[in-house]
Amino acid sequence: MNRETELRLRERLGKVRRLRLLGGSGVNGAVETLQDQLDQLDAKPSTEEVWQAIKLARHDERPYTLDYVERLLEDWFELHGDRHVMDDGAIVAGLGRFNGRTVVLIGNQKGRDLKERARRNFGMANPEGYRKAMRAMEIAERHRFPVIALIDTLGAYPGVTAEQHGQGGAIAASQALMARLTVPTVSCVIGEGNSGGAIAIGLTDRILMQENSYYAVISPEGGASILWRDAEQAEKAAAAFRPDAAHCLELGVIDAIVPEPEGGAHTDYDAAAALLGAALQEQLAELEEVPGDELRRLRRARYRSLGVFA
Repeated sequence: MNRETELRLRERLGKVRRLRLLGGSGVNGAVETLQDQLDQLDAKPSTEEVWQAIKLARHDERPYTLDYVERLLEDWFELHGDRHVMDDGAIVAGLGRFNGRTVVLIGNQKGRDLKERARRNFGMANPEGYRKAMRAMEIAERHRFPVIALIDTLGAYPGVTAEQHGQGGAIAASQALMARLTVPTVSCVIGEGNSGGAIAIGLTDRILMQENSYYAVISPEGGASILWRDAEQAEKAAAAFRPDAAHCLELGVIDAIVPEPEGGAHTDYDAAAALLGAALQEQLAELEEVPGDELRRLRRARYRSLGVFA
Protein backbone atom coordinates (compact mmCIF):
# COMPACT_ATOMS: atom_id res chain seq x y z
CA MET A 1 0.00 0.00 0.00
CA ASN A 2 1.52 3.34 -1.00
CA ARG A 3 1.86 6.44 1.18
CA GLU A 4 -1.07 8.34 -0.36
CA THR A 5 -3.41 5.40 0.23
CA GLU A 6 -2.28 5.16 3.82
CA LEU A 7 -2.86 8.88 4.43
CA ARG A 8 -6.37 8.63 2.98
CA LEU A 9 -7.19 5.64 5.17
CA ARG A 10 -5.94 7.39 8.28
CA GLU A 11 -7.92 10.53 7.46
CA ARG A 12 -11.10 8.53 6.93
CA LEU A 13 -10.51 6.72 10.22
CA GLY A 14 -10.18 10.06 12.02
CA LYS A 15 -13.48 11.32 10.58
CA VAL A 16 -15.33 8.13 11.47
CA ARG A 17 -13.94 8.24 15.01
CA ARG A 18 -15.28 11.78 15.36
CA LEU A 19 -18.72 10.55 14.29
CA ARG A 20 -18.57 7.79 16.91
CA LEU A 21 -17.59 10.34 19.57
CA LEU A 22 -20.66 12.41 18.65
CA GLY A 23 -22.96 9.42 18.91
CA GLY A 24 -23.33 8.63 15.23
CA SER A 25 -25.12 5.36 14.57
CA GLY A 26 -23.64 2.49 12.63
CA VAL A 27 -20.06 3.69 12.71
CA ASN A 28 -18.46 1.05 14.94
CA GLY A 29 -18.18 -1.40 12.07
CA ALA A 30 -16.64 1.25 9.85
CA VAL A 31 -14.04 2.02 12.50
CA GLU A 32 -13.13 -1.66 12.81
CA THR A 33 -12.91 -2.07 9.02
CA LEU A 34 -10.63 0.92 8.56
CA GLN A 35 -8.50 -0.10 11.52
CA ASP A 36 -8.10 -3.60 10.09
CA GLN A 37 -6.89 -2.10 6.82
CA LEU A 38 -4.37 0.03 8.64
CA ASP A 39 -3.20 -2.93 10.71
CA GLN A 40 -2.46 -4.76 7.49
CA LEU A 41 -0.19 -2.07 6.08
CA ASP A 42 2.97 -3.62 4.73
CA ALA A 43 5.18 -1.15 6.58
CA LYS A 44 4.26 1.10 9.47
CA PRO A 45 6.69 3.93 10.34
CA SER A 46 9.83 2.34 11.74
CA THR A 47 12.00 3.82 14.48
CA GLU A 48 14.27 5.26 11.82
CA GLU A 49 11.34 6.79 9.93
CA VAL A 50 9.94 8.37 13.11
CA TRP A 51 13.31 9.94 13.87
CA GLN A 52 13.70 11.08 10.27
CA ALA A 53 10.37 12.90 10.50
CA ILE A 54 11.56 14.65 13.65
CA LYS A 55 14.78 15.71 11.96
CA LEU A 56 12.85 17.10 8.98
CA ALA A 57 10.49 18.92 11.36
CA ARG A 58 13.57 20.70 12.73
CA HIS A 59 15.21 21.42 9.39
CA ASP A 60 16.70 24.93 9.34
CA GLU A 61 15.19 25.65 5.92
CA ARG A 62 11.71 24.39 6.72
CA PRO A 63 8.94 26.94 5.97
CA TYR A 64 7.80 28.91 9.00
CA THR A 65 4.50 30.66 9.67
CA LEU A 66 5.34 33.86 7.81
CA ASP A 67 6.47 31.86 4.77
CA TYR A 68 2.98 30.38 4.58
CA VAL A 69 1.34 33.73 5.28
CA GLU A 70 3.18 35.17 2.28
CA ARG A 71 1.86 32.41 0.01
CA LEU A 72 -1.63 31.81 1.39
CA LEU A 73 -3.00 35.14 2.60
CA GLU A 74 -3.74 38.42 0.87
CA ASP A 75 -3.92 41.84 2.56
CA TRP A 76 -2.03 40.53 5.61
CA PHE A 77 -2.19 42.93 8.58
CA GLU A 78 -0.09 41.89 11.56
CA LEU A 79 -0.98 42.80 15.14
CA HIS A 80 1.74 43.72 17.63
CA GLY A 81 1.82 43.76 21.40
CA ASP A 82 -0.38 42.41 24.16
CA ARG A 83 -1.48 45.90 25.34
CA HIS A 84 0.08 45.21 28.72
CA VAL A 85 3.84 44.70 28.55
CA MET A 86 5.46 44.15 25.14
CA ASP A 87 5.35 42.58 21.71
CA ASP A 88 6.56 38.97 21.72
CA GLY A 89 8.09 38.09 18.33
CA ALA A 90 7.80 34.35 19.01
CA ILE A 91 4.09 34.60 18.17
CA VAL A 92 2.76 36.28 15.04
CA ALA A 93 -0.91 37.19 14.84
CA GLY A 94 -2.96 39.10 12.34
CA LEU A 95 -5.72 39.22 9.78
CA GLY A 96 -5.73 38.42 6.08
CA ARG A 97 -7.84 37.08 3.25
CA PHE A 98 -7.70 33.34 2.68
CA ASN A 99 -9.43 32.21 -0.51
CA GLY A 100 -11.50 35.39 -0.50
CA ARG A 101 -12.57 35.27 3.15
CA THR A 102 -11.10 37.21 6.08
CA VAL A 103 -9.45 34.98 8.68
CA VAL A 104 -7.40 35.48 11.81
CA LEU A 105 -4.09 33.63 11.75
CA ILE A 106 -1.78 33.01 14.68
CA GLY A 107 1.42 31.00 14.71
CA ASN A 108 4.91 30.49 16.04
CA GLN A 109 7.87 32.07 14.27
CA LYS A 110 11.40 30.80 14.97
CA GLY A 111 13.56 33.05 12.80
CA ARG A 112 16.13 32.31 10.11
CA ASP A 113 19.44 33.82 11.24
CA LEU A 114 20.92 34.17 14.71
CA LYS A 115 19.78 37.77 15.12
CA GLU A 116 16.17 37.02 14.21
CA ARG A 117 16.14 33.83 16.27
CA ALA A 118 17.26 35.80 19.31
CA ARG A 119 14.57 38.44 18.68
CA ARG A 120 11.90 35.76 18.29
CA ASN A 121 13.29 33.66 21.13
CA PHE A 122 13.56 30.63 18.82
CA GLY A 123 9.76 30.47 18.61
CA MET A 124 9.31 29.93 22.36
CA ALA A 125 6.62 32.34 23.49
CA ASN A 126 6.41 34.36 26.68
CA PRO A 127 3.05 35.12 28.33
CA GLU A 128 2.91 38.31 26.25
CA GLY A 129 2.87 36.20 23.08
CA TYR A 130 -0.12 34.18 24.21
CA ARG A 131 -1.93 37.34 25.30
CA LYS A 132 -1.34 38.77 21.84
CA ALA A 133 -2.79 35.58 20.35
CA MET A 134 -5.83 35.91 22.62
CA ARG A 135 -6.27 39.50 21.49
CA ALA A 136 -6.45 38.24 17.89
CA MET A 137 -8.89 35.46 18.85
CA GLU A 138 -11.20 37.97 20.50
CA ILE A 139 -11.24 39.99 17.28
CA ALA A 140 -12.12 36.81 15.39
CA GLU A 141 -15.01 36.06 17.75
CA ARG A 142 -16.32 39.62 17.62
CA HIS A 143 -16.32 39.80 13.82
CA ARG A 144 -17.10 36.12 13.07
CA PHE A 145 -13.76 35.37 11.40
CA PRO A 146 -12.43 31.78 11.30
CA VAL A 147 -9.17 31.16 13.19
CA ILE A 148 -6.15 29.37 11.71
CA ALA A 149 -3.22 28.42 13.97
CA LEU A 150 0.17 27.23 12.71
CA ILE A 151 2.17 25.47 15.42
CA ASP A 152 5.95 25.21 15.38
CA THR A 153 7.63 25.51 18.76
CA LEU A 154 9.98 23.75 21.15
CA GLY A 155 7.56 24.79 23.87
CA ALA A 156 6.63 27.81 25.94
CA TYR A 157 9.66 29.76 27.14
CA PRO A 158 10.71 28.33 30.56
CA GLY A 159 12.65 31.39 31.81
CA VAL A 160 12.29 32.99 35.24
CA THR A 161 10.83 36.21 33.83
CA ALA A 162 8.21 34.26 31.88
CA GLU A 163 7.15 32.50 35.07
CA GLN A 164 7.05 35.77 36.96
CA HIS A 165 4.79 37.21 34.27
CA GLY A 166 2.35 34.30 34.57
CA GLN A 167 3.35 31.76 31.93
CA GLY A 168 1.16 28.94 33.20
CA GLY A 169 -1.84 31.22 33.61
CA ALA A 170 -1.44 32.66 30.11
CA ILE A 171 -1.35 29.17 28.57
CA ALA A 172 -4.44 28.14 30.52
CA ALA A 173 -6.29 31.35 29.63
CA SER A 174 -5.53 30.88 25.95
CA GLN A 175 -6.92 27.34 26.01
CA ALA A 176 -10.01 28.48 27.91
CA LEU A 177 -10.65 31.21 25.35
CA MET A 178 -10.25 28.79 22.44
CA ALA A 179 -12.71 26.42 24.11
CA ARG A 180 -15.30 29.24 24.24
CA LEU A 181 -15.01 30.42 20.63
CA THR A 182 -18.06 30.01 18.40
CA VAL A 183 -16.20 30.46 15.10
CA PRO A 184 -14.50 27.69 13.08
CA THR A 185 -10.94 26.97 14.23
CA VAL A 186 -8.29 24.86 12.51
CA SER A 187 -4.69 24.30 13.60
CA CYS A 188 -1.79 22.59 11.86
CA VAL A 189 1.54 21.48 13.27
CA ILE A 190 4.00 22.65 10.61
CA GLY A 191 7.19 21.59 12.40
CA GLU A 192 7.62 20.97 16.10
CA GLY A 193 4.62 20.86 18.42
CA ASN A 194 5.85 20.55 21.97
CA SER A 195 4.14 20.77 25.32
CA GLY A 196 1.92 23.62 26.55
CA GLY A 197 3.52 25.97 24.07
CA ALA A 198 1.76 24.06 21.30
CA ILE A 199 -1.60 23.31 22.89
CA ALA A 200 -1.93 26.96 24.00
CA ILE A 201 -2.86 27.85 20.40
CA GLY A 202 -3.94 24.37 19.33
CA LEU A 203 -7.27 23.77 21.06
CA THR A 204 -9.18 23.85 17.79
CA ASP A 205 -12.08 22.11 16.04
CA ARG A 206 -9.67 20.37 13.67
CA ILE A 207 -6.01 19.53 14.19
CA LEU A 208 -3.79 18.74 11.21
CA MET A 209 -0.13 17.77 11.01
CA GLN A 210 2.20 18.09 8.10
CA GLU A 211 3.70 14.79 7.07
CA ASN A 212 7.12 15.56 8.55
CA SER A 213 6.16 17.14 11.85
CA TYR A 214 5.72 15.91 15.38
CA TYR A 215 3.35 16.66 18.27
CA ALA A 216 4.24 15.70 21.82
CA VAL A 217 3.93 16.58 25.48
CA ILE A 218 7.72 16.90 25.64
CA SER A 219 10.64 16.90 23.23
CA PRO A 220 12.44 13.58 22.67
CA GLU A 221 15.52 15.04 24.36
CA GLY A 222 13.47 16.15 27.35
CA GLY A 223 11.82 12.76 27.64
CA ALA A 224 15.18 10.99 27.43
CA SER A 225 16.62 13.26 30.11
CA ILE A 226 13.78 12.34 32.48
CA LEU A 227 13.71 8.62 31.73
CA TRP A 228 17.41 7.85 31.36
CA ARG A 229 19.11 11.08 32.48
CA ASP A 230 20.70 11.20 29.06
CA ALA A 231 19.46 13.49 26.27
CA GLU A 232 21.51 11.44 23.80
CA GLN A 233 18.83 8.76 24.10
CA ALA A 234 16.37 11.04 22.26
CA GLU A 235 15.89 8.63 19.36
CA LYS A 236 15.01 5.85 21.78
CA ALA A 237 12.49 8.11 23.52
CA ALA A 238 10.92 9.09 20.20
CA ALA A 239 10.51 5.42 19.30
CA ALA A 240 8.74 4.87 22.62
CA PHE A 241 6.15 7.66 22.50
CA ARG A 242 5.88 7.94 18.67
CA PRO A 243 5.07 11.65 18.20
CA ASP A 244 5.07 11.55 14.37
CA ALA A 245 2.01 12.40 12.30
CA ALA A 246 1.05 8.84 11.32
CA HIS A 247 0.95 7.63 14.91
CA CYS A 248 -0.81 10.76 16.19
CA LEU A 249 -3.56 10.16 13.63
CA GLU A 250 -3.78 6.50 14.61
CA LEU A 251 -4.21 7.54 18.26
CA GLY A 252 -6.98 9.98 17.32
CA VAL A 253 -5.04 13.03 18.52
CA ILE A 254 -5.26 14.70 15.10
CA ASP A 255 -7.76 14.65 12.25
CA ALA A 256 -5.66 14.50 9.08
CA ILE A 257 -2.12 14.51 7.70
CA VAL A 258 -1.09 17.16 5.20
CA PRO A 259 1.26 15.69 2.56
CA GLU A 260 4.52 17.46 1.76
CA PRO A 261 6.60 17.70 -1.42
CA GLU A 262 8.99 14.81 -1.90
CA GLY A 263 11.95 15.24 0.43
CA GLY A 264 10.11 17.55 2.81
CA ALA A 265 8.47 20.98 2.87
CA HIS A 266 11.85 22.73 2.73
CA THR A 267 12.43 21.48 -0.82
CA ASP A 268 9.56 23.49 -2.35
CA TYR A 269 7.87 26.25 -0.34
CA ASP A 270 5.23 26.94 -2.98
CA ALA A 271 4.16 23.31 -3.27
CA ALA A 272 4.11 22.89 0.51
CA ALA A 273 1.95 26.00 0.84
CA ALA A 274 -0.46 24.78 -1.85
CA LEU A 275 -0.91 21.45 -0.07
CA LEU A 276 -1.39 23.14 3.30
CA GLY A 277 -3.83 25.66 1.85
CA ALA A 278 -5.95 22.94 0.27
CA ALA A 279 -6.13 21.03 3.56
CA LEU A 280 -7.08 24.14 5.54
CA GLN A 281 -9.76 25.09 3.02
CA GLU A 282 -11.29 21.60 3.14
CA GLN A 283 -11.56 21.69 6.93
CA LEU A 284 -12.93 25.23 7.08
CA ALA A 285 -15.55 24.40 4.44
CA GLU A 286 -16.82 21.54 6.61
CA LEU A 287 -16.86 23.63 9.79
CA GLU A 288 -18.64 26.62 8.26
CA GLU A 289 -21.78 24.50 7.96
CA VAL A 290 -21.94 23.97 11.73
CA PRO A 291 -23.70 26.54 13.99
CA GLY A 292 -21.42 28.35 16.45
CA ASP A 293 -22.92 26.92 19.63
CA GLU A 294 -22.65 23.43 18.19
CA LEU A 295 -19.01 24.02 17.24
CA ARG A 296 -18.25 24.93 20.83
CA ARG A 297 -20.11 21.91 22.20
CA LEU A 298 -18.38 19.50 19.85
CA ARG A 299 -14.97 21.04 20.54
CA ARG A 300 -15.38 20.63 24.28
CA ALA A 301 -16.62 17.06 23.89
CA ARG A 302 -13.65 16.24 21.69
CA TYR A 303 -11.00 17.38 24.18
CA ARG A 304 -12.74 15.86 27.16
CA SER A 305 -12.63 12.51 25.37
CA LEU A 306 -8.86 12.57 24.75
CA GLY A 307 -6.80 10.35 27.00
CA VAL A 308 -9.71 8.13 27.96
CA PHE A 309 -8.62 4.51 28.17
CA ALA A 310 -11.10 1.64 27.91
